[in-house]
Amino acid sequence: MNAPATTELPVVVIGAGPAGLAAAAHLLDQGIEPLVLEAGQKAGAAVREWAHVRLFSTWGEVVDPAAEKLLAPTGWTRPDPTTYPSGRDWAEQYLQPLADALGDRVRTSATVTGVSRTGRDRIVDADRETQPFVVHFTHADGREERVFARSVIDASGTWDTPSPAGGSGLPALGERAAADRITYRVPDLKDPAVRARYAGKRTAVIGSGASAFTALAYLADLAKSEDGAGTKGVWILRRGISGSTFGGGEADQLPARGALGLAAKAAVDEGHADAVTGFRTEAVERDGDGRLVLVGEDGRRLDAVDEVIVLTGFRPDLSFLDELRLGLDERLQAPVELAPLIDPNQHSCGTVYPHGHRELSHPEPGVYLVGMKSYGRAPTFLAMTGYEQVRSVAAAIAGDLDSADRVELTLPETGVCGGAGLFDTPGTKEADGGGCCAPAPQLVQLSAPVAVGAAAEEAPAGGCCGS
Repeated sequence: MNAPATTELPVVVIGAGPAGLAAAAHLLDQGIEPLVLEAGQKAGAAVREWAHVRLFSTWGEVVDPAAEKLLAPTGWTRPDPTTYPSGRDWAEQYLQPLADALGDRVRTSATVTGVSRTGRDRIVDADRETQPFVVHFTHADGREERVFARSVIDASGTWDTPSPAGGSGLPALGERAAADRITYRVPDLKDPAVRARYAGKRTAVIGSGASAFTALAYLADLAKSEDGAGTKGVWILRRGISGSTFGGGEADQLPARGALGLAAKAAVDEGHADAVTGFRTEAVERDGDGRLVLVGEDGRRLDAVDEVIVLTGFRPDLSFLDELRLGLDERLQAPVELAPLIDPNQHSCGTVYPHGHRELSHPEPGVYLVGMKSYGRAPTFLAMTGYEQVRSVAAAIAGDLDSADRVELTLPETGVCGGAGLFDTPGTKEADGGGCCAPAPQLVQLSAPVAVGAAAEEAPAGGCCGS
């Protein structure tokens, strides 16, 4: 079958999450038909998997303007913009109604398996840019199907590809074999079965971001409850501890985000979690009782734990885009023009320079990675960033370059100076230029018990926002 003329085709959007559904709304606003392919059984499938976690952004920051415009005729009422939704609230009160408003433009249980140019694999140049895209996907019953598209917006996120515990970026030796005692998600301790798994147990939490903060706070709450006596956390950090380790605290312009770090600090200060610093996991072994022993690259062996929660970030699945010519940064796996703006080794304060279709474009014209996936392995993505991305991309696809280039985005600062990478490296100097976004972080004195074989390490204070 020959593909129809490109201008007659829809834009295929991969993923019916916040960015994907917003992209569809913006495309419709531009008079372009979207076709959203979602691997899950419902819209917002990934968000539903962390339904128990509360966002640190308010409703006012997680509703896209074009989506709200599409929802208005349905009688949808926007929740109080000053309140904080949980993942469940976001999925049920916003994402699902938005998918319903889009109707049959959203296909669920449709897993994309490949994207290419019609009749052109990645090595063929001839007439490449004039050929429509072809998208292959499978249904839940195994049936395969293909559709043609004028453009492809990949908003599939990174939720299904969490990073491993291993400090080298590879799974630690024995990590896969210990899968029965390891999770890569923040556990829902309100679920009785999940609660029983962690109550009274010793649990290692590997990671240093908002998800790790949340897990530590949850474990501390469990330890203080009647059925949680004996619950203990072991916080595994690959770097030392400084004031910035716990985020911006009261200096964070998103108060709920700052509160997460303060809750994690309280968990340690109150003795509900021990901190192990400078530990890069090399192996996961079992002791005689079947408990897990974490072994570091430096040879340290930690006391056995019952469970391990790995929260070391996410990475993009690029396998189904292999026939496209993508321009990705070699480190972050983000678009090359975007990478310098979000690189955690250089970027500071959680602010991102406004960016849109130009920074998100690739050598393959007409394909865009947006939302969480656009950040590759970089952390701290905010929904409002994704909404502005897809607005710009939709305008560019429609040919309205004036609107597409008029990108305006102001993000709330974290209150943490210094990037997430080099900032904790001994000897790192303050960046030249720029003003500090918060007082210089002070060293937090934490001493881990001898049982876990670690002591707090000092990290340099200071660090400016200019980078």
